Amino acid sequence: MADVAGRWRTRLGELIAEYEVPGAALAFLHGGEVREFAAGVLNVATGVEATADSLFQIGSITKLWTSTQIMLLAEQGRVTLDTPVREILPEFRVADPEATKRVTLRHLLSHTSGIDGDLFLDTGRGDDCLEKYVEACADLAQNHPLGATQSYCNSGFSVVGRVIERLTGKVWDAALREQIVEPLGLTHTWTLPEDVLRFRAAMGHVDGAPAPMWGLMRSGGPAGLICARAADVVAFARAHLEGGLLADPRVMWEPQVDIPNPHTLGRQWGIGWILDEWDGRRVISHGGNTIGQAAMLWAIPGAGTVACVLANGGQTGAFQHAVATELFGDLLGLAVPPVLGPPAEPYETDVARYAGVYERTGMRITMTARDGALATHIEATGALAGAQPPVDLDLVPVDDVTFVGRPQGQPDWWSAVFFRLADGTPYVHLGARATPRIG
Repeated sequence: MADVAGRWRTRLGELIAEYEVPGAALAFLHGGEVREFAAGVLNVATGVEATADSLFQIGSITKLWTSTQIMLLAEQGRVTLDTPVREILPEFRVADPEATKRVTLRHLLSHTSGIDGDLFLDTGRGDDCLEKYVEACADLAQNHPLGATQSYCNSGFSVVGRVIERLTGKVWDAALREQIVEPLGLTHTWTLPEDVLRFRAAMGHVDGAPAPMWGLMRSGGPAGLICARAADVVAFARAHLEGGLLADPRVMWEPQVDIPNPHTLGRQWGIGWILDEWDGRRVISHGGNTIGQAAMLWAIPGAGTVACVLANGGQTGAFQHAVATELFGDLLGLAVPPVLGPPAEPYETDVARYAGVYERTGMRITMTARDGALATHIEATGALAGAQPPVDLDLVPVDDVTFVGRPQGQPDWWSAVFFRLADGTPYVHLGARATPRIG
């Protein structure tokens, strides 16, 4: 362990330079010991050094904490995973009456509700922000029928946050502290900017410069607004492996749905956790991206090993994969699967059958068949249109349904899987989301 720790004191700095990451923090648990490292700067405009106790935005890893809050309430007998949301929030509704009536907490926590869930809506900084957000969900359409497949749904977790508020009588931020943060003794985990600014805090970077805004709106709290140091995230995951929060955290590792595109995050979704297998070992994980910041958490239950890496810009996907590959090799001799790339020999298939416009709330994807590939233009719509630049890439086939491509100048290969629902509706699964073809 000492040799591994010594190597990572310098290796983290080498990797952030290689992948153009301004600053990063890494913590890992192995053999009962936690080690912490940091390298680079929190903000290229100020030059403030990144330290192990710096707070980064952990983004959607927050969803694991929100899922854990529900599981704690379930263990107290106050709710079940199959409780319809309307039983707790009679005011809740979406555009589809059947989904309104039948959607459960299990659907929301496993991303199977079908609610078109990238509604980033600023409902104010007040303690009523989630209440207002739930009201605004009334116009959300179904991305797919309830339970038909998996598609990432941020909105569902804001709704879950409001469920927690109703059941606990506290705002989500306060409930989080009472249920998880304080019992685990986490001193560097906060949700509101007025608390975060009391610490060293990372600024996100886009194209090498400070991002146009520091953080997202408060209504997204339960979906992705925790800021923490890496060691606090490791301590949270350690409680899932060793106990200290839930009576049986393994319930959250039970598969709920197969992910149509298993090449991006993992093969299945559990309750909150993403489930996969590396080299014959069970792996549970979750990642998070905010405006110019990225986070990744991995846990190997059979080995008692956890790692969290936080970064504030650069080629974060490739950086995270490089960290995982080297770190888990060092600690466990574990082979992390490589990122899916193009085949050694070009694969020929009818790419024109997938051409068209695919759209969901917050995102429009236009694909044009050209020279045996799909010229793909991806653009954010709605509230994040100005914060995320469009992406262009050529998707080339790996097999009849699986394609890969990467934006110009980026090392990360993106994968897309084309599939149809039972009713024949065509979809592309890209970036953990199922997007229907509309034209």
